[in-house]
Amino acid sequence: MNSFDWTPELRFLVALALGFLVGLERESMKIEEQKMVFGGVRTHPIISLMGFGCAWFYKIGLTAMLPVGLLSIATLTAIAYIAKIKTGRFGSTTEISALLTFVTGALALLVDVWIAMAIGVVNTILLSEKAALESYVERLSKVEFLATVKFLLVTVIILPVLPDQEYTQFKLNPTRIWQIVILVSTIGFVGYFLSKKFGHDLGLWLSGILGGIVSSTALTVAVGRIARQSPERAGGALQAALLGSSVMYLRILVLVWVINAGIVPMLWWRLILLWLVGVILAIRYRRLSKVVDHESLPTLQNPFEIRPAMMFALLFVVLSVVTGLVRENLGDRGLLALSAVVGASDIDPFILSMVHNTSQYSRIIVAAIIMAMMSNTIAKGIYFGVLSKTTRKETVVSYAIWAGLHVPLLFFGY
Repeated sequence: MNSFDWTPELRFLVALALGFLVGLERESMKIEEQKMVFGGVRTHPIISLMGFGCAWFYKIGLTAMLPVGLLSIATLTAIAYIAKIKTGRFGSTTEISALLTFVTGALALLVDVWIAMAIGVVNTILLSEKAALESYVERLSKVEFLATVKFLLVTVIILPVLPDQEYTQFKLNPTRIWQIVILVSTIGFVGYFLSKKFGHDLGLWLSGILGGIVSSTALTVAVGRIARQSPERAGGALQAALLGSSVMYLRILVLVWVINAGIVPMLWWRLILLWLVGVILAIRYRRLSKVVDHESLPTLQNPFEIRPAMMFALLFVVLSVVTGLVRENLGDRGLLALSAVVGASDIDPFILSMVHNTSQYSRIIVAAIIMAMMSNTIAKGIYFGVLSKTTRKETVVSYAIWAGLHVPLLFFGY
């Protein structure tokens, strides 16, 4: 199949259309806000065509025309900006968008058309969505924003310079480890913000589902405190804990699939079954909730901060080494015993350290994953039962049934 041929005539139409798109947005803003702005439905297409013409001169050898044209537009926008300041109005968005329109027109001729299209469309969206973007910024916590920026900076700086090779007998690859950290943190990050956005409006049950994406163990402790402080909300808190714990199985399934898809055929139906059991148990105890709870989930730690990411990386490395030593010296029974012990806390680093670069022992790996999840389920049942006296009986029954259903999955279906 032949690729589409972007002729100079078509590129000219693209430059004209992108300039018109930005100009139309600026013109509509003039009408809505009754403000005078630099450029409109005619000026921006002309600026884009000027960029296209200067790029044409550049292609035929008159290379100075491109910077001269850009300087000319910059001078005009500077004059308009100074005049605007004298009237008491501030902000340079319109003037900068005019410069970008010139650049878009030039790129429409000089490079792949999709680059010019992307810049022109994004330019228009950013101009038109000013109110929505400002509203989002107002709602965004400064602490969360700075934590996210710091982690992104660390990721961008560290990941490219990490050596992409294996070290020691445990096959520790720094690049691969950090990629896993980013993956886990990103999944938790999405759940964290979804929980903050929707949890307040839709109650504890949705907070349980979304909080389970971040950390089902942390969520269980958080809603257990709600049950202790407000016994009338204990039923809703138990339901949130069960839903959050059920999400753990789906989260682990996704992570294992991304990191080592070869284990998924032996694992997926077990995790789906355990997830369904958790959902059924949560629905069963819905009747225990006497009131509708509109309070948001107690603050979960932002998983996109630097410290949790570094702790996950450290745990991943330590557990990779420990798992290798246990398997080498104690065999399969030792690995299962380690799974039972580790399950009392966060099991993500342990499970991912096992499936990372694992090409054999598939059956014992699956059994160890199920064992760790069973141990974690028991631990969460204990956490919630200690915190919530009102629903202690229901908690013991629910988590005992759930944990017990892990046992046959350890031995059958291989």
